[in-house]
Amino acid sequence: MNIAKVVVDVPAAQTNRVFDYKIPDNLTGTIYQGMRVIVPFGPRKIMGYVLEITDHSDLDPLKVKEIIELMDITPVLTEELLDLGKWLAGHTLSFYISTFQAMLPQALKATYQKEIHRLQDSPFDNDLDKMFHGRDYLDYQEFVERKGSHKQLQQAIQDGLIEMVYQVNSKETYKKSTLISANKDALELEEVISNMSAQAKKKITILRYFQEHPEPIVKKDLIQKLHTTHATIKPLIDEGVLKEEVKEIYRNPYKDDQIERTTALPLMDQQKKVMKPIINTIDSKQHDVFLLHGVTGSGKTEVYLQSIQQVLREGKEAIVLVPEISLTPQMVNRFKGRFGSEVAVMHSALSKGERFDEWRKIQRKEVKVVVGARSAIFAPFENVGIIIIDEEHETSYKQEEHPRYHTRDVAIYRAQYHDCPVILGSATPTLESYARAKKGIYQLLAMPDRMNKTKMPTVEIVDMREELHAGNRTMFSRQLKEDIEQRIARKEQVVLFLNRRGYSTFVMCRDCGYVINCPHCDIALTYHRKNQTLKCHYCSYEEKMPPHCPDCKSETIRYFGTGTQKVEEAIQELIPEARVIRMDVDTTRRKGSHEKLLDQFGNHEADILLGTQMIAKGLDFGNVTLVGVLAADSLLHLPDFRAAEKTFQLLTQVSGRAGRHELPGEVVIQTYSPEHYSVDLAAQYDYEGFFNKEMLLRKTYQYPPFYFLTLITVSHPNQLKALEITRTISQLLIKHLSDAARILGPTPSPLTRIKDRYRFQCMVKYKNEPEQRRVLQRILAYYEKEIQKNDLLIQIDLQPYQLM
Repeated sequence: MNIAKVVVDVPAAQTNRVFDYKIPDNLTGTIYQGMRVIVPFGPRKIMGYVLEITDHSDLDPLKVKEIIELMDITPVLTEELLDLGKWLAGHTLSFYISTFQAMLPQALKATYQKEIHRLQDSPFDNDLDKMFHGRDYLDYQEFVERKGSHKQLQQAIQDGLIEMVYQVNSKETYKKSTLISANKDALELEEVISNMSAQAKKKITILRYFQEHPEPIVKKDLIQKLHTTHATIKPLIDEGVLKEEVKEIYRNPYKDDQIERTTALPLMDQQKKVMKPIINTIDSKQHDVFLLHGVTGSGKTEVYLQSIQQVLREGKEAIVLVPEISLTPQMVNRFKGRFGSEVAVMHSALSKGERFDEWRKIQRKEVKVVVGARSAIFAPFENVGIIIIDEEHETSYKQEEHPRYHTRDVAIYRAQYHDCPVILGSATPTLESYARAKKGIYQLLAMPDRMNKTKMPTVEIVDMREELHAGNRTMFSRQLKEDIEQRIARKEQVVLFLNRRGYSTFVMCRDCGYVINCPHCDIALTYHRKNQTLKCHYCSYEEKMPPHCPDCKSETIRYFGTGTQKVEEAIQELIPEARVIRMDVDTTRRKGSHEKLLDQFGNHEADILLGTQMIAKGLDFGNVTLVGVLAADSLLHLPDFRAAEKTFQLLTQVSGRAGRHELPGEVVIQTYSPEHYSVDLAAQYDYEGFFNKEMLLRKTYQYPPFYFLTLITVSHPNQLKALEITRTISQLLIKHLSDAARILGPTPSPLTRIKDRYRFQCMVKYKNEPEQRRVLQRILAYYEKEIQKNDLLIQIDLQPYQLM
C-alpha cells in the first residue's frame, strides 16, 4: 500500500501531526514530498502538504482514506524546507501548517483553478493528444474527470511540451501578453515589401522594423512605437508574413533595462581585511557566522556584493535580507546593477502577482540571488552559498505572529545545512549579537572608518528645556532653525527625522484635562488633520474631531504632541521658502509613492526630507549636509528594557545620513534628556562605550543577553477570566520549571485592552530550562477547548521584542 504522510490545513493542537492517506492508483509514482494535495478531512475537502511517502501505515487499511487530488505537479517545498518547517514549529511552539504557510507566497494560499498549457504545436505520442483535441490549454478538472494519466503528464512537463498553470481564484496569477514576430527572414521580408503598392506605407514601416529587429515584441508596444493600429497588423498576420502568439510573461516591478550595470569597486584596506575570512569560508565550504560591525558609510554593501560574486563563481546562490524599511529603490538598484537579471526581489510593496512571479523565478532556478525582507529567508534555493542579513539589529526581523521566528535563527539553521557563511551587518549590532562575537561564538569583523576617510558628521545636542526657558515655544531649537536656513541658502539639503506619524499624538481638553481615548483599546486616539479624524492605530477605529470637549463641553480642546503633518506646517510657517517632502505611512500608501518621493528629493526638487523611521536607513544622498532629530526621547520612556538600545541605534543610523560624500555633515539632536547615556554616547558614535554601560545594567536587572526571556500574553473579553488564567499559568510554571527560573506576573500588559479584549502577561527569566517547551505545550493543550472557541487567546513568545 502506497501511503503519503500529510500535514493538513487545520491550525489546531489536535490536528498538529501527520495523517496517513492512501495514494490512489492513478496517482501512484507521481506524488512526492513537498507537494500540496487535496484530502478528505471529516466532511470537508482540505489542502495538505505531503511530508513523506512510505509503504506502510499503522492504521487499519480500511480506515485509511484516499488522496482526492494533486495540487502541484512539482513540489513547492524542498526537502530542506520541510525539515526547516518541522524544526521551526518546535522552536517557536507553532503548528506545522503555520510554518509551511509562512514559507510560500500569498498566491499559493488561496483557492485554485488549474490549467494544463500546451507549449508546442507538435502532437504528443500518447493519449494526451486526444485530451487537448486541438486546444492550447485544458482545464485540470477536465483532465481528472476524463481519468488522464499523471505519468504521461509529468513526462510531458519534463520534456518541456506542456506546463501546469495555477489560476488563483481565477485572478490573473499568470500574466499573459500577445507577442508579434516576423514569420520570414530579412531577405524574404524584402521580397514582400517590393511586391507591395507604394500606398501601403504603414505596412512597409512595420516590415522594415522587423528587418532590423527580428526578436518578438509585445503587440501593445509595437502599436505605440510605430504609431500604427491592430487593423494594419492583422492582414500581415493573416497572410503569414508576421506571426502572433500569446505567451506568459513575468510581471516585472523593476525596469531592469533602465538599471545601469556596475562593476566591482576597488576595495579599501579595511574591506580587504574583512573579505579575507569570508572568502576563506566560502572556498572551504564551511559554516561560520560573521558579525560585520561597520560604521554607516563604511562600504558594507560592497563587501556583500563581492562576497556574492565569489559565491556565484562557485555556482551557488545567495540570500540577502534587508529590513522592509530599507528596501529602497536605491538598495535594489545596487544589486540589480551588479547582477542584473540574476536577482529576484521580494517585499511587501509588490502586488500578490509580482511576488508570486519573483518566487517562481527562484523555484525555476532562473535567478541566483534573492534580495528581500524577512520572508525571503525561505527562498526555495537548493544550493545556498551565503546568507547576508543587513542592519541585523532591526526588530522587523522578528515575526510578531505565528510562527514567531527570528530571521537570524532561521538563517543560521539553513546555513548549517548548506555549510555556508552567514554575515550579520550593522553599525549598531544588537547587544546579543555583539556579546556572542565577543565570546567567540560569532567572528567579529570591524570596519571603523568611512569610505574615502570622510569624517563622521559632527553632532550637537540641544537641551529643549533651555529653549523653553528662553521663551522658544516652537518645535525647532534656535540652532536647528538657523542651520536649516544656512543650508537652504547654500542649496544643500536637510533630513528631518521624527519618530511618529499623524498630525499630533493625542487630543486633550485644556479646561478639564479630558483625553479622547479609543472605546475599544486603552490608548489615546491620534489626530489626522487631512480629513479631521481621530484614529486608533491598534484597532482602526475612527471618529470625527469634535468641536468641543465631550466631557465638559468646553471649546478649549487642543491637540498635543508632534506628528509629521504638524512639523511640516511649522516649517512652512518658520521658513516659508523651504520646499518640503514628507515621508510617512500616510504619504507612502500608494504603490510606487516611496520611489517617487525619493527621486524628487534626489533630483533636488525639495530642500527638506521630513520623515519617520523609513528615512532613517539606507538612504544615500550626496547633497544632504544636515540631519535634525526632533524628538530623540520618544522611544526612551517606553516600558521596554531595550528602549535605550533602540534609541542609540536610531540616533546613530539617522546621523549616518549626513555628509556621506564630499560635503561635511552636521547632526542636531533635540532632546529633553540630554544627560541620558544613550543620547550622549550616540552623539560620540561610541558603540563600545554604550555596549559596556548597557551590559552592566542588563546584568544587574537580569535581562538578555545574560538571561533568556519568555513572554506569555493571555487575552479574553472578560477581565477577571484573563487575570485568573494568567495566574494559573504562572503557578504551573513555578511548579514545573527549575528553582533557578524567575517567573514574573501576572501583570496587566502595558496596553491592557485592545479590540475589547483584556490582556495580562507573565514572564519567565532563565539561563537554562530544557523542560520549558514541553511544559508550555502541556499548558496550551490544557486550554485547547477554550482557545478553539475563540474567546481565549494565549500567545507565547520565546524571544520577545514587543513587550507592549
